[in-house]
Order: sequence, then structure tokens, then C-alpha cells
Amino acid sequence: MPNRLVNETSPYLLQHAHNPVDWFPWGTEALQKAKTEDKPIFLSIGYAACHWCHVMAHESFENGETAALLNESFVAIKVDREERPDLDSIYMGAVVAMTGQGGWPMSVFLTPDGKPFYAGTYFPNVRRYGMPAFNDVLRAVADAWKTRREELITGADHLIEVLQRDDLPSGGTPLDIHTLDLAVQVVEEGFDHTNGGWGTAPKFPQPMLLEFLLRSYLRTGDQTVLRMVTITLDHMGRGGIYDQLGGGFHRYSTDAIWLVPHFEKMLYDNAQLARVYLHAWQITQDNFYRRIAEQTLDYVAREMTHPAGGFFSTQDADSEGEEGKFFIWTPQEIQAILAADAQLFMDAYGVTPTGNFEGYTILHMARSVDDLADMHMLSIAETQTRLHKARRKLFAAREQRVKPARDEKVLAAWNGLMLATFAEAARVLGRDDYRVMAERNAAFVLGALRDANGQLYRSWKDGKPHLNGYLEDYAHLAEGLLTLYETTFNEDWFIAASELADAMLEHFGDPAGGFFDTGDDHEALVIRPKEVQDNATPSGNAMAVTVLLKLAAFTGHRQYADAADAALRRMQQVLPAAPTAFAQWLCALDFAVGRAKEIAIIGEGADAQRLLAVIRQQYRPNQVVAVAPDGHASGVPLLHGRAQVNRQATAYVCQNFVCRLPVTDANALAQQLAE
Repeated sequence: MPNRLVNETSPYLLQHAHNPVDWFPWGTEALQKAKTEDKPIFLSIGYAACHWCHVMAHESFENGETAALLNESFVAIKVDREERPDLDSIYMGAVVAMTGQGGWPMSVFLTPDGKPFYAGTYFPNVRRYGMPAFNDVLRAVADAWKTRREELITGADHLIEVLQRDDLPSGGTPLDIHTLDLAVQVVEEGFDHTNGGWGTAPKFPQPMLLEFLLRSYLRTGDQTVLRMVTITLDHMGRGGIYDQLGGGFHRYSTDAIWLVPHFEKMLYDNAQLARVYLHAWQITQDNFYRRIAEQTLDYVAREMTHPAGGFFSTQDADSEGEEGKFFIWTPQEIQAILAADAQLFMDAYGVTPTGNFEGYTILHMARSVDDLADMHMLSIAETQTRLHKARRKLFAAREQRVKPARDEKVLAAWNGLMLATFAEAARVLGRDDYRVMAERNAAFVLGALRDANGQLYRSWKDGKPHLNGYLEDYAHLAEGLLTLYETTFNEDWFIAASELADAMLEHFGDPAGGFFDTGDDHEALVIRPKEVQDNATPSGNAMAVTVLLKLAAFTGHRQYADAADAALRRMQQVLPAAPTAFAQWLCALDFAVGRAKEIAIIGEGADAQRLLAVIRQQYRPNQVVAVAPDGHASGVPLLHGRAQVNRQATAYVCQNFVCRLPVTDANALAQQLAE
């Protein structure tokens, strides 16, 4: 008999719909049952691509004895963290506060009114790894609820008080460019100069931090800062964390050298990393970075896109019940497919009889093309040609394997991140197919995940929008739409982004500064979450500030600038102390203090394109660009009152509330942009 999850749309919840556990989705029915029956709640939060979520499901949630314990003493609730970032944020904060660390699967025990009193992550089915068996945990918690309830409730009340505490300064301090320099110093202290990245194992890509460093390099010209970026991008792009055959990045590396990943692929990682590689190519002109960016976007177009235009969320780590099986190789498999070119390929990608992962090999670029050419007495051109053909053959063979499962829900926030990357790549690389992808995606998300009143939904699957949109949905989608506007100059995208920003100000604003994660019409939870830390994705707060700063530059409207300034002032003191946790905030601060340029072009045709080409020659993160044939008829305030000079396409450059003389010559425009 299926449980109540069978009526959900989330692939993660549907994976548990036939468990013997009497699962409920989060909602009124489950919460009321807990109150009526006076039972604690067992809340399990995970996501479809999570390997250890699958392990715990198989060991415990498919087990009849465990299910009987849960069903007898608890109300069991299963939540997809990707659909409910509000619940994930609240209860992950509780897990970290109680245990010192977090992760998924998340296992939290709640009072009937939703307050956490005991928590952990993965629990094995038998005592191992220094952890108690899950059944023993269930029995102990059930007994404590019967015998020490008041103690548990008192502790839960205290924890809620801690989670509600706002320790940020009330007014903050004026924005200071030196905050950026202090943050760079801290970043450099923690950098791995050998392998790139920060920290040891496990190692995460940190795309927002890399973006901040690229901005810092453009501001200061410090080659040390640029080297931190290039060392990291080089090692990641050549490592096992990158899919050397199909493109795209796995979630993170289990080691310090980027070799052995957790094999799931997340839309948000690939959106942010493709954009970083794109920007690195613009700055360095190293075609390796361009290739990684394009291969990653081509992977998303090929494997992570709904026919209607939405982007899917994740691909699993496992296939056929084994982690990474789809991606790993033996020498025998490669020899059977490549024949004469097998040894060249194996030397290139580190394939050995002993392997580097449970007897198999995760492909990685073990040698440079120059070294391979010398080893095999080939020209560099011939080596590259043969490796290219070999990769194509192995990719075709791999396509015949059983693929990892795919979570095909479409999330507004993550789609906004990928929309921005496709839109920017379209104009930077001259890829019209990327522009088409971006426009189809924007049209789909605005059509399928926005109601007649302009409110966003969080998730869409199988034709059904689901759940209220969160701050990050509004902010990430607005940023994607602004990026698309700067690629196409279709003002519909600008207007939609402005509407989303206005909704953020109206429904999510915190009078103390910044924004709540949930709107003012959201269901009441034990606290109203306000996440300010950037994690695997930019926090809704940091991205909201980014969007408001751009809109202030486009429009000159003070409500945007004032809201962004108030949020940044409260955050400024904490940014240099933990830059890896606040990297999108640092990017926003860089825009706020970085003398952003506001560029308007009035005109069309070849003359306007020549001016636009000058603007797009380099990576300039701190600028906004608007284009229209007639500024008087435009819906973009930056264009208002502008006119052509001598009936020629004309560029206007403004900065710090001061505008330069309009120019019609491309060289004159380049000079103004360089100043």
C-alpha cells in the first residue's frame, strides 16, 4: 500500500511513496495528527540526488521493523529540501546548533508544534561509524518523550530563542571599499596553492568566491588574486569532479585534489561554474576555460532541459544501485572501444589496471597534450585530434549504459541561475543557440511558475506548479531576466525583473534591513527564516541586494538603492571575517562601491552594434547596459531623455551621478569605458 507521498510531485518524495513508513508530506494534516495524538514528529529532509539519503532509505525506511517503530510512536514527515528551503533552513540551523555540523539526510525530532528537540543526519541501521543504530535512537527518543517531556520542551523553546536571535548591528556602517581588501587577505590565507580551492577534504568548488576574486583582480590588477582563480579552475577542469566525456561538474570532491567526486550533478553548480569559466576566459583568453564553459552548457542543453524550456534540478550519483557506475571505466572497456588509440587515451586520462576508485578509474586529465605528444611521438595537432575522436567514441558507448535518475522538477531559483548563464554566454560567445535557450527558459518560467497576480511558485513538475515562491526564487529569477535583457534588449524581460523586485520589497522586506526568506502571506512556522549566509547557492538576501543595485543603476529609483544599502550596511562587518560564507555579498558590495557604469545606446542597426561590440569586448561586472532605437519610447528609465547625435547611433556613459558627453565613435566609447 502506498503512503500519502504518492500524491506528491517531487521525485524525492515519490521515491518514498511505497515505504512501509506512514509518511506524510509537510502540511496541516500531519501537524494536526501530531497534536491530536500527542506524538512527536520525526522530520526527514533530503533530496533526490543525495547518495546517503538513498542509503538510509534502503537500510531503514524500507525496513518493516523500523517502519513499525516510526508508525507507532511518531508522525513521520518527509520533505524535499529543494522544494522547501524554508524548512531546510530552519531545521538545518537546529541540527548545526545541536550537533555542530549538518548535512543530508537530515533527521530531526520535533514537538507537535514543530519545535526541534533532538537531531542528527544519517543514522545507520546498526551501530557503526561511531553512531547509534537508528532503531535505538527511535526507542530512546520515544522513551524520553514519555518520561522527560518537560525537559525536552524546555530545551526546544530555548533553541528556538537562539535561532531567532539577530546579532547583526542595527544600523551598520557606511560602505567601505577597504572591506573588500580585508576579505581578499582572509581568502588568500586559506587558499590551497598546490591544488586550488579552500580547505581540505571534502572540497567544494566555491563559484561565488571565485567570482569575487575575479572582480578583485579587475579592481586591483593583483596577479596573486588572479592566480588563485586560475589554479582552482585549472585543477577542477582537469579533475574527476568534471565529467571529461559529457561535460558538467559533479557536486563536490571527496578529496583535496578534485579527483574523486560525489557523482550527483546539480543544476545550480553547473550554472555558477559555467559562468565563472566564461568570465575567466574573457579575462585570460585561455580557450581551456571557454571549452569548459561551453561543454557544461551543452550538457545542460542536452540532458537537463525540459522540451518546453525549463531546466531540471539534478542527476543522481547512483545508477544500477552503485555510486558513480555510469562514469567510471576499466582498461578493458576502453581497449575494446578505442583499439589502437586506447593507450593514448589511457595515458591522457589516468586509466590504470588498479584504478583510482574501487578498482575502476575516474577519468581526469593526468598529462598535458605536450607530454602526450612526446610520449607517443606525435604532433600536438595529431594528439588533440585523436583524443577528440576517442572522447566521442567513449561518450557514445557510455550513452548505452543505464543513466543515473534525474530529478525533473523545475525550480524557479535554480532556473534563474542557469538562465543568467545561458543569456550571458550567448552574447559573450556569439552563440545564438544559447540565446534561444535563454529566451525559451524565461518564457517558460514566467508562464508556468507565475500566476495571474504576478506571484511566483517555487516548483513545477508534470504541468503542476507547486508551493509559494521564496525570496531566492524572486531574486535569482530577476537577476536572470536582467541578464537576458542585456543580451536581447527586449524590454519585456526588464519589466518582469522590475516586477519581481517590487514584489520582494513589498512582501519580503525586513524593517530592520534585508529580507525574510518567506513572503508575508506564507504559512506560519516556528520562526520566519532569514538566511543571510551564502551556501551552495547565493542567499536570497545577497542576490536580492545584487538585483536592487542593478535596478537602481537602470532606473535611478531610490527605493532600490536604499534597500540595498540598508542590507549591506548591516552585513558589512561580518563579510571579511568569513568571506567563503558571504561571497555573493562581497560581489554585491563590490558593485555598490565600485563606481558602476551606466551605459545607454540610442540607435539600431550596424552602428549600434559597433558600439555594443566595444562594450562587450571585456568582462566588466560593474556596469549596466540599455539599448533602444528611441529613448523617449523606452520602458527603461536609463534611456529616457536620450537622443541620437547627428542621426547616428549614440552612446551615453554615466558614473557616480556624472555623465560624459555622448559619443558616436567606437574608439571614443572605448576610451570612456577605460577611464
